[in-house]
Amino acid sequence: MTEAAGAASRAAAAGVLARVRFAGESLRAAMPLLGDELADTRDRALAESSVFAACRGLFRYEALLAQLLTKPLSRADASVHSLLMVGLAQLDSLGMSAHGVVDACVGAARVLGKPRHAGVVNAILRRFIREKDPLLAAIAGSEEARLNHPRWLIDALRDAWDDAAEPAMLAANAVPPLWLRVNRRRIDVEAYCQLLRSAKIEFSVDAQLPNALKLPNAPPARRLPGWDAGLISVQDRSAQHATLALDLRQGQRVLDACAAPGGKTAAMLESTDAIEVLAVDSDPTRLARMGPALARLGLHANLLAAEVQHPDRWWDGRPFDRILLDAPCSATGILRRQPDIRWHRRITDIAPLCALQSHMLDALWPLLAVGGRLVYATCSILPTENAQQINAFIARHPDCQAQLLAADFGRVSGAGYQRLPGENDGDGFFIAALQRV
Repeated sequence: MTEAAGAASRAAAAGVLARVRFAGESLRAAMPLLGDELADTRDRALAESSVFAACRGLFRYEALLAQLLTKPLSRADASVHSLLMVGLAQLDSLGMSAHGVVDACVGAARVLGKPRHAGVVNAILRRFIREKDPLLAAIAGSEEARLNHPRWLIDALRDAWDDAAEPAMLAANAVPPLWLRVNRRRIDVEAYCQLLRSAKIEFSVDAQLPNALKLPNAPPARRLPGWDAGLISVQDRSAQHATLALDLRQGQRVLDACAAPGGKTAAMLESTDAIEVLAVDSDPTRLARMGPALARLGLHANLLAAEVQHPDRWWDGRPFDRILLDAPCSATGILRRQPDIRWHRRITDIAPLCALQSHMLDALWPLLAVGGRLVYATCSILPTENAQQINAFIARHPDCQAQLLAADFGRVSGAGYQRLPGENDGDGFFIAALQRV
């Protein structure tokens, strides 16, 4: 990488991080900007890994900057603040060459239109290199900095999970593996494994999930063998359990509520012949992307843009044999994949989310046929959204009976099953299977 390219990569990373950290944008929305600014795939890959590392270590690097800066930078210098966080993440988490990081970040200050701050960037990063151990010792007493979680979430997780809370938080700071789901309608698992071996891509087979493969050091998914041919999809191990919990049968009518981006819809259609799937989501833009995604896999579902909590506006009156409600939630179980959530989520968000989840459950239950099964799933690890939510729902509905699932679905949590981040190298996830009796 040339000196100019190195500076441009750091500047682009700082620009994205500033939008996430100071403008409130999600990382998912801001990250595509890297493609607009960096033509070379290697430059984009470096910028992307730097942004993710800075977000995963957000509280750690904010605490370090508080030690390193004699006074906070102004709001007008948000890009410089973000550039320093990128530099710290590259030196600390990514373990990159000290000389190369400092020089490139100094150049990036000029690319960002902040040449007067180049000296500050140089001095701060060089001081961190010289004084790393005492600086880290100075912030060691801060749990937020050590665990990289906000105070409210640390307290909530400790209350919920006791000794398991800290390992879960540390796992949420790690770089996750890539999990694939093999499309058995187009290739069997062993045949796809042979494609990976031929491409010299490291992988492992999951003993408990028939179509799951774990790739610890994978290239981007679109560069994997068979992507364009629809042989595989990306889906975390924990999320793949949702389809298994449905216990699908041929000829069933299935509702996928809150369906976008469509991973679970595709998993249903891949797993069972001759099922009719209606995928409903309130976001027309995200729903529109599902059509091409399903077509790549050779699948088809009926797509409907609607609010699932108002079935009187869209339901045709025919009951469903199965319903999957992948409910809107705090997403506290997927911080390792969406690390900006740790900064954007607030404790005040939880009560409105719980109210919406409750409303959706009550609205969808009458749509389920007697003897049918509703699976409630979230990527949250907060009991208020999960076990407490389902226990309250069962108490309200005497025709609801929780179904037993296998131990691999997670630890028993109320009437459902909870996985914490990092368990079996999967994301944090909750599943409850409810039968209408």
